[in-house]
Amino acid sequence: MKTVWVIILEWILLVPRVGAARRGSPEEASFYYGTFPPGFSWGVGSSAYQTEGAWDQDGKGPSIWDAFTHGRKGQVLGDDTADAACDSYYQVQEDIALVKELHVSHYRFSLSWPRILPTGVRAEQVNNRGIQFYSDFIDALLKSNITPIVTLHHWDLPQMLQATYGGWQNASMTRYFRDYADLCFEVFGDRVKHWLTFSDPRTMVEKGYETGLHAPGLRLQGTGLYVAAHHIIKAHAQAWHSYNTKWRSKQQGMVGISLNCDWGEPVDINNPNDIEAAERYLQFCLGWFANPIYAGDYPQVMKDHIGTKSAEQGLEMSRLPTFSLQEKSYIKGTSDFLGLGHFTTRYITQRKYPSHQGPSYQNDRDLVELVDPNWPDMGSSWLYYVPWGFRRLLNFAQTQYGDPPIYVTENGASQKLHCTQFCDEWRIQYLKGYINEMLKAINDGVNIKGYTSWSLLDKFEWEKGYADRYGFYYVEFNVRNKPRYPKASVQYYKEIITANGFPNPREVESWRLNALETCSINNQMLATEPLLRHMHVASEIVVPTVCALSILIAALLLTLLLRSHS
Repeated sequence: MKTVWVIILEWILLVPRVGAARRGSPEEASFYYGTFPPGFSWGVGSSAYQTEGAWDQDGKGPSIWDAFTHGRKGQVLGDDTADAACDSYYQVQEDIALVKELHVSHYRFSLSWPRILPTGVRAEQVNNRGIQFYSDFIDALLKSNITPIVTLHHWDLPQMLQATYGGWQNASMTRYFRDYADLCFEVFGDRVKHWLTFSDPRTMVEKGYETGLHAPGLRLQGTGLYVAAHHIIKAHAQAWHSYNTKWRSKQQGMVGISLNCDWGEPVDINNPNDIEAAERYLQFCLGWFANPIYAGDYPQVMKDHIGTKSAEQGLEMSRLPTFSLQEKSYIKGTSDFLGLGHFTTRYITQRKYPSHQGPSYQNDRDLVELVDPNWPDMGSSWLYYVPWGFRRLLNFAQTQYGDPPIYVTENGASQKLHCTQFCDEWRIQYLKGYINEMLKAINDGVNIKGYTSWSLLDKFEWEKGYADRYGFYYVEFNVRNKPRYPKASVQYYKEIITANGFPNPREVESWRLNALETCSINNQMLATEPLLRHMHVASEIVVPTVCALSILIAALLLTLLLRSHS
């Protein structure tokens, strides 16, 4: 308990400094009215496991998330699973209609590796029904003038690869991923021109191999996540080289990776230790994966910190794996664009963790993350409205990685209240603030090509089950066909896209007011839905019952009539 109280005490002592050091951020002081460059790509996103359902249908193999959610109780809030999720596997046309309604130019989605390769190994089995499903889906998007941006792997590793090889702990995974990626390039690449190899691999390895909160639920502290990340980076590079050598000349597409990171701001901008800690936060978050891809190796600060702590813990080698000279050369430059996901910001201050506390990702960083109590809470315990951090992260990525083309691949806010809420004014505020900071970053000179808002639908949110709702469309999960209802933010985002930015104060404010006026209608629709559903159920029961009774009475009367005649 001593550690907990020390942290709480630090929190109490630091919060006044946080507020004093940053009151009235200049980026937030003025809203910028203007438009995005011509051809800027607006989009919305989702992922396979979170939305598709049909977990064991049409030849799909199990994923590590199927095993995780079907396993020990208490691993997911409410013991929820994504067995049905949003039922999107069976509602392709309905979902594409929603994408069209938003007026977006692209849709980011992921392929389910075990739906295409049930065991994860191409040489063992290819599920043609899975390939046909995604092929038809891509065709339907293109027919609607929507560009597909396709993620190869969004956390749902085939369970057979985990059970047989230990998943991303095993170096052979790089080969299996390359074979899977090569198959996807072969069957979809004539129509897909924007590929992402992995989505937010940092969270995937931290929660999957360090804390155990995500599938496969391993707690290999201070080692497992670095090994998994090492293999993922090499797998990404192999997929990129496969595309570059075999497919690029004929398909003319691009391959990148999607990396998520919050912005880290020093608590005290006049304190060199805090400045170093904030830089370290960003390198352990974004640089961990981006630096090898853009510079050929892990950030020096990661190598130094993890190496020193490993030595102090009596280890002969650093817990952070090393790349050979050949691997560094092979990995460097393996991205045609940078996919960047971002949700919120943290204040960062230095804190030295003694090496004898044992190996862990948190201890390796030697820092503490804080939030300003004045930041608006967006609903999830971790997500705060801090739009100015977005601009700073975009500028950081531009200068750090040599001005790459950037696609914002994830950005959004979850539901604020634990109830049905169509008038999501907080999400409108979030969209307005964060998209505006992105526009400022473009004016700063950052080469941003497109923006993907997260997400199209409310969906399965990993260990949170269905408690957090990020969707533009509300999904009624308790109803069999999972009906969708537009929230107010649908109308607002559509206006931003149509105007390609923010024309003037009066027009932008009218968007907000109009969106909130129309959402009340949808609230009324949902309020009457249970009554209509009960009436439907009642009619399904009552009508057959009345008919059956009528037949029985008629038969009885007929019998009595015949007896009286005889």
